[in-house]
Amino acid sequence: MIIVLKPNATEEQAKEILSRIDNAGLKPLYMPGVERIVLGALGDERVLQQLHLDAYPYVENVKPILTKYKMVNREVQAHDTVVRFGNAAVGGDKFAVIAGPCSVESEEQLMAVAEVVKKHGAVALRGGAYKPRTSPYDFQGMGIEGLKLLHKANQQLGLPTVSEVMEVGQVDSMCEYVDCLQIGARNMQNYALLKAVGESKKPVLLKRGLSATIEELLLAAEYIYDAGNPNIILCERGIRTYETATRNTLDLNAVAYLKQRTHLPVVVDPSHGTGVRELVIPLSRAAAAVGADGIIVESHLNPCEALSDGHQALTGPMFEQLMQELKPFVEAAGRTL
Repeated sequence: MIIVLKPNATEEQAKEILSRIDNAGLKPLYMPGVERIVLGALGDERVLQQLHLDAYPYVENVKPILTKYKMVNREVQAHDTVVRFGNAAVGGDKFAVIAGPCSVESEEQLMAVAEVVKKHGAVALRGGAYKPRTSPYDFQGMGIEGLKLLHKANQQLGLPTVSEVMEVGQVDSMCEYVDCLQIGARNMQNYALLKAVGESKKPVLLKRGLSATIEELLLAAEYIYDAGNPNIILCERGIRTYETATRNTLDLNAVAYLKQRTHLPVVVDPSHGTGVRELVIPLSRAAAAVGADGIIVESHLNPCEALSDGHQALTGPMFEQLMQELKPFVEAAGRTL
């Protein structure tokens, strides 16, 4: 429920209502704005109705939040959230490009690609230390050694890092080494993991599940937010459909829809969304045009030797081309690179 106070309402009057909400066993939210104070109350709608908050003389109006996701809802917060990790920011006026290899393979490999993507304008470095693979015989990642290499790249190049956490037991160690925790598509509805990264307060990049609806993605974000962590970046990375021409079907409809429904920033992963190297650049342009806050792409200086997903990784020259071709689309959308 959203409670909008009249322009002349005081902070003390707001606290009176918040106290009543809290005493009723509900979760109070305090959202002071430039022109007026907005309050929120989360919990059983039946209890909320019994409080009769609209009877207060300094309450302008009370309206229910009809969706299941409450705190990530744009009705609760009209302005866009900007998520910051290290010296990177996702959301706001700048279009963020996060880039790097699918897997951390060696120090030489990681540092080389990190230098290239930084040179051409990437704001953060992605790299998998733990790799959830469909086949148990595929490369599973370097583990803790990979995390140490990501930390080293951050220290030497000043690029904040993003890496996937696969289970609750990895959260603490990953928080020590990386700047943003990625929840992969396979773990989007791993609720114990969502709660754990929520409690960590570390920025989270939450990828949409392979067959997840938009509402399920937002409810997954709600788990993280409810656990105390508002620093969430949503990621559209393609969904599984009947189409077999590409690895997944990149749902750009979802980006435009999410920007209407939530205040959280939304990025697009055209690498996994298509699985085809040659399609990454045009779909990145489309992501910028449709209103995404950024992209996360895979890059490898020698994709033929990549231990995972080499077929969808941009080479160094292709990454430079991507950044050049993105610029007019980003500017047309009212942002800067």
